[in-house]
Amino acid sequence: MHLNYERLRKSPVTFQKMTGLDIEKFDELVILLSPSFAQIEAKKLRSGRNSRLSSVADKLLCGLVYYRTYITHTFLGYLFSLHNSNICRLLQKLEPLLAKKITITKDRSLTSDKVLKLLVDVSEQPTQRPAKKQKKSYSGKKKRHTIKTELVMEESGKIISVSKSHKGKIHDFRIRKGETPLPICHQKLADSGYQGWQKLQKNVIIPYKRKKKQPLSKEEKLHNKQLASIRVRIEHKIRQIKTFKIMSDVYRNFQKKYGLRFNIIAGLVNFKCGF
Repeated sequence: MHLNYERLRKSPVTFQKMTGLDIEKFDELVILLSPSFAQIEAKKLRSGRNSRLSSVADKLLCGLVYYRTYITHTFLGYLFSLHNSNICRLLQKLEPLLAKKITITKDRSLTSDKVLKLLVDVSEQPTQRPAKKQKKSYSGKKKRHTIKTELVMEESGKIISVSKSHKGKIHDFRIRKGETPLPICHQKLADSGYQGWQKLQKNVIIPYKRKKKQPLSKEEKLHNKQLASIRVRIEHKIRQIKTFKIMSDVYRNFQKKYGLRFNIIAGLVNFKCGF
């Protein structure tokens, strides 16, 4: 007896813990993906053997369990009674379809009437030590090899932009300079890692930094406290992304697909929150 959608949905709490989505949102996602899977099946020249994961729900369940737990393909194959090579082929088919349906797309409707504040921060994830050019991946802040991705979020909680992935040595501000400039009319709230951004764009708000032998004033401390109370929302959003262990554990896959997977997870978080 192997893991499947019909068995797991009988326990809603366990279902959400293993997939990161409740049953209602999962069913909505199945409806979105079903036409794409039907087109793939229609293009096949021969039917071949029937898959053990015959339904779209079972295929999606397998993919989300992998994202949520980040267990090995062998372990995942054991749960679903599949060979690890079948797991690999399933993910190769599933991920592009997810990317078309739920990834973060550029929002061209950002107006001062619609959005007042944009929150910006960088997510950093540990990776395995590379065989070559190790210094480029080494983060002095984390004291290990990492990979970085920048998020831009509306005050409402909607993620509107995800940057390309960068090596751990790249500074947060350097990542921002390489990305598309954000609208001038919006307030842009960031942490002290973006020191210097206010010289490139208007309406950039960052915390005051204490200078040597010069403590912060009461007004500056109050400013930092108020800024932190708003910026904590993007920290919580990054935590929601990292509940999917593939985005928080040591990343052991080839980094070629890292950006795609980060974008898919960010899209899942938006989808789960109703955006």
